[in-house]
Amino acid sequence: MKKHNGMRPQDVVVLLKIITMEGQEWVFADIARALQLSESEVSYTMERNKIAGLVGSDKTRVNKLALRDFLIYGLKYVFPPQPGHSARGIATAHSAPPVKDHIAESDDHYVWAYYKGTKRGNTIVPLYDKIPAIVESQPDLYELLTIVDTLRIGKKREIEIAIQELDKRLNGYGNE
Repeated sequence: MKKHNGMRPQDVVVLLKIITMEGQEWVFADIARALQLSESEVSYTMERNKIAGLVGSDKTRVNKLALRDFLIYGLKYVFPPQPGHSARGIATAHSAPPVKDHIAESDDHYVWAYYKGTKRGNTIVPLYDKIPAIVESQPDLYELLTIVDTLRIGKKREIEIAIQELDKRLNGYGNE
């Protein structure tokens, strides 16, 4: 039995990417290419996710109930958001859709610092450092990541909306 040495932030990002690829045939190389990871990193990620019970033994199906619980109740403790200085970047958390679409404009704006970004706000370190560069071409993944950041840093009402949005996306997964 392999030892579980704890989750890494990219483990969550890989699972979210798999959720966005519902109904598509994929292999580890596809995930690696999409997330700018090596195939071996994806393989290690999936092994950690298997040990944690977040994927099945075949490492191809996400355990959506376990993932949901982890994202809602554990993620902010394992990967705390640690807001930083004000900078230009890409909007995240409740500063970006889909959560932003359900709330009144807030004074709290959050971004992933990125030189190509068009928004200004307090920085949040993304779960995985290449996220700002890859989300431009992956809108479904971007939405899931902003939902996840809302779960990490949002207030009660914002978190409730994020949970509803997460459930919409997870409910369609695995129902083919």
